[in-house]
Amino acid sequence: MANPLQFIQQTRAEIGKVAWPTRREVLLTTVMVFVMAAITSVFFALVDLLIRSGLTGLLGFFG
Repeated sequence: MANPLQFIQQTRAEIGKVAWPTRREVLLTTVMVFVMAAITSVFFALVDLLIRSGLTGLLGFFG
């Protein structure tokens, strides 16, 4: 275990090695997440509608 001063120095050195994303990369990634979330929500809404319609028709036919 290193002493606290060495720990802080090593931590700062490691933080300096991090490749921080640019503002443009963050913005592009955020937009992509929202687009994918919207596409996924539409897909599951359509699947839900299909299953609900199928079950309603099936229960109406046998009910």
